[in-house]
Amino acid sequence: MHSSIVETTPLAQTVEVSDSELTVGLVDGRRISAPLAWFPRLLHATAEQRSKWELLGEGEGIHWPLIDEDLSVEGLLAGRRSRSG
Repeated sequence: MHSSIVETTPLAQTVEVSDSELTVGLVDGRRISAPLAWFPRLLHATAEQRSKWELLGEGEGIHWPLIDEDLSVEGLLAGRRSRSG
């Protein structure tokens, strides 16, 4: 019997931004958390700006239009920090 691994693209479903942490809930049930210090635009944004986010594509990324910040789920899973400042 052969088994194959079905790879699926991790997709965001929920986003929470506190004063110190970004937490993204994925459609498969996982949650990714990272320190807000990794994302300077989010760190320096107001609570209102942080709360206005939208999913990119089917959830491959997250966009904050009020601060022009984009993060990919793949990058979050890889532990990549934002290049923005």
